[in-house]
Amino acid sequence: MSERLKGLAQRILDELNDLERVVGRVREGWRRTQQSDDDLYLDGVALNLHGFYNGLERLFKRIATTIDGNLPQGENWHQVLLKQMETEVPGVRPAVISDETYQVLDGYRGFRHIVRNISIPSGLISKRCGG
Repeated sequence: MSERLKGLAQRILDELNDLERVVGRVREGWRRTQQSDDDLYLDGVALNLHGFYNGLERLFKRIATTIDGNLPQGENWHQVLLKQMETEVPGVRPAVISDETYQVLDGYRGFRHIVRNISIPSGLISKRCGG
């Protein structure tokens, strides 16, 4: 394995460790949300879900750059990158994610867009989530 691929593998492992911590924070925030009427916990869950998708996207960008040699550009590059990870690159790599995972992650991508681009007053997240 080349040094470039070894470096990519190590960065992926580091990012996966970070993602495990983020998932733990989401679970703990959700647990506290269910035990409390304090919307701050739900706001924290939303921000951690935002961070979760950002972490996955960092992984996908590294794969696209290092393996595919093609990082999408343009206004909808986030969506194109996710689709790229669902697609096999013949002779280079298998699909990184399944169609089912693509569908789930596309929902996270959309949610991340909302969290990133809309100023959400405290408590509004819980109203949008049915809380």
